[in-house]
Amino acid sequence: MSQVKTAELHSLAQGEGPALWFLGLPTYIKATGEQTNGAVGMVEHVSVPVGFESPYHVHHGEDEVFIVTEGEVTFVSGDRRFTGKAGSYTFLPRDIPHGFRVTGDRPATFFLLFTPAGFEQMFIEMGEPTPPAGPPDMEKLMASVAKRNAEILGPLPE
Repeated sequence: MSQVKTAELHSLAQGEGPALWFLGLPTYIKATGEQTNGAVGMVEHVSVPVGFESPYHVHHGEDEVFIVTEGEVTFVSGDRRFTGKAGSYTFLPRDIPHGFRVTGDRPATFFLLFTPAGFEQMFIEMGEPTPPAGPPDMEKLMASVAKRNAEILGPLPE
């Protein structure tokens, strides 16, 4: 008879958790599929500068939730735009292309939650222990994203 692993209660404050640099951003790993029995994965990006933007991308295996705690983030999906400010929640369903840009007049901090878990592993795989010296390796990023049933479609549409 095999044993089923039970998720354990855990809690982390803002700015806590295993730290790494992802695409030059200070990032904390809040929850992994291993910790949540595959239910959710979560990362936190802090002090993301105004103007930073993600590639335009699509997830095929998970939904994505953004919770903005500081600053302002504009989400792009086709010709639709949504702006989230501190305290806002934005749901980005799987199979719908999207991306984001930090807007406003100050850096942003936000949480990304993935359900089911798994995509948080891309941040761990691509993360670096110290700030990177140069631009990200886009081929490695695209391969890491593809390994998790998602695609980078190109730059964020204007």
